[in-house]
Order: sequence, then C-alpha cells, then structure tokens
Amino acid sequence: MANDGISENIEEYLEVLYRNGSNKEQISTTTLSKELGIAPGSVTQMLKKLEKLNYVNYVPYKGASLTDEGMKIAQKITRKHRILEKFLIEVLNIKQENVHEQACKMEHTLSDEAERALCTMLHHPDLGPSDGLIPACDLEFSNCSQCFSVKDFDQVINRKFNLLSISELNSSTEGIVSFIRGNSELLDKISALGISVGSDIYYRDYHDDSGVFVISIGDKNIELSKDMANNIFIRV
Repeated sequence: MANDGISENIEEYLEVLYRNGSNKEQISTTTLSKELGIAPGSVTQMLKKLEKLNYVNYVPYKGASLTDEGMKIAQKITRKHRILEKFLIEVLNIKQENVHEQACKMEHTLSDEAERALCTMLHHPDLGPSDGLIPACDLEFSNCSQCFSVKDFDQVINRKFNLLSISELNSSTEGIVSFIRGNSELLDKISALGISVGSDIYYRDYHDDSGVFVISIGDKNIELSKDMANNIFIRV
C-alpha cells in the first residue's frame, strides 16, 4: 500500500477531505457521503475512528477537517493518483474517461520510488489531466534539480512537515517558501521576482478575473500567475 498499515478505505476518506478542503477547511458529512457513495451514518462512524487515529478533527453534525498527520497521508495519495492519471493519458494513451478508476486502483500500491520516477519522466507536472493540483512530494529537496541529482532512492530523506502551494492558501496566510517546483526556466522567472526558498511571504488575494495571485514579501507586493502560484510551496 502507499502508506504502511493504513487501509485503502482510510486513504479514500482522507483523499476526499483533501480534495474538498486542502487547507484544512471543515468538510460536511453530507459532502463526504455524496462523494464516497456511503450512508451518512457510516461516514460519521468512520470520522470518529479517524479522529481517534489523529487523522481528522471531527465536529458532530458539522463535519471534519484534516490534521497535520491526515494532511500528510492525503497529499501523498492525491499526488500519486494525479501523477498516475497523467501517466495513463500521456504515456499509455488511455482514454480520459477511463483513467480515474484505473488510477484509484493503482494509487494504493504505487511505491514512493516509482512515484518519484514517474514524476521525473513526466517533467515534474503541477496539474493532473482534470487540472487538479498535484501536491508537492514529501522529499527533502528545495527544488526538482536537487531531486534529479540524487540517483539512489535509498539516499532520499523525507520532509518532516507538510507544504501547501500558494494557490491553495486562504487569504491572510503567512509562511516560509520551502520548495519550488519546475524546470530552470520557471525557477529563473520566480527568482527574478525576488522569491526564493527561505522567503517569508504573506498571501493577500486572488483576482479571479485576471487569474493573478497577490503576495507580499516585506512591504513589496508581488503578482503571480497561476502557473507560478501552483509551484511555489510554503510551510505554514
């Protein structure tokens, strides 16, 4: 399985919570019931179990949100699912309407080493086929070039904390840039704006009409395209 000792059923619950509330928003029992195709009563019982495991914070009659540990698992399984979908479509030429079900079956058994190899082969994608954001890997690198330079997977170290992309943040969130994904061209564009690993940023707003994200570093406001926002990750 993707996570030792964690059932596929638990992974599915955490994945749905992340898909609907990646920044730890509270998701209603009704939403979970509808997406999972499971009776509300059964969903409630599972949420209570997940709370005991410290994967969610559950509030009766309102719903649940991910804890840091739950977020870690949810991001990993979501990342594998969306990378697999991209692989199935772009490399194996599977019809898009068939890839979701196949990726669901494969994501639970895909090893971390195989996930890393697929990511490299696909040139570090930021979006899945349905434009869902691919979470950052949980490997302790500052950028993709560092990852590529380490050939032996046994030498790779896992990051101890979770990351969120700027495009996933809520307004008035502050954090430190810890990972920037993409090729050298994208990294150069981001660097030219004065953003680098270690920068302390404050997320201000998203302008839906122009697709621009506004952040600030110190007293300087910076506008980011969605492509940049998807690939700059902060520790909040």
